[in-house]
Amino acid sequence: MYPFVRLAWQFFLHRKETDLQVGETHHSTHYCLPWDLDIWLELNNGRTLSIYDMGRLPMVKRSGLIAALRRCHWGMVVAGSSVRYRKRICLFDKIQMRSRVLCADQRFIYLEQSMWVRDCCAGHALYRTAITNADGIVTTDHVQKELGHDIGLTEIPGWVAAWITAEDLRPWPPMQIKP
Repeated sequence: MYPFVRLAWQFFLHRKETDLQVGETHHSTHYCLPWDLDIWLELNNGRTLSIYDMGRLPMVKRSGLIAALRRCHWGMVVAGSSVRYRKRICLFDKIQMRSRVLCADQRFIYLEQSMWVRDCCAGHALYRTAITNADGIVTTDHVQKELGHDIGLTEIPGWVAAWITAEDLRPWPPMQIKP
């Protein structure tokens, strides 16, 4: 089950923090709890994505985007992600998460998040997100106008550009596997 109570707690904890500008980092703290574990008694990879949500969504709120989403009746979707797992996260480990808007192009906003345990990076995620309405994807120019500030259209780091290129080369729809 999705951890709605934990997400609500994160919104409550960060409710009075200042607004974030593009590139500024949102810091949050989380714990690996018994229901987050897999059969090897470490943080489950699926739950890892849910915990990243708990850092990402309050960051999005602090950026002013949630207010714009509500005002315009827009949605926000994850259109792609790449996650690196580098260190085990075990029961009751304290996770320090860092979340930020990294850059954008005409269609997508790219977000970066990392999990740190005892000052060691345990994981890193890159997300391609899109703002949507009933007609499809809302351009980032339109999103910027609604927000009233720039979201970094021209500052795509090389490693993100390489990932975008690799994603463009990936076939869609995927090959069907014959039984």
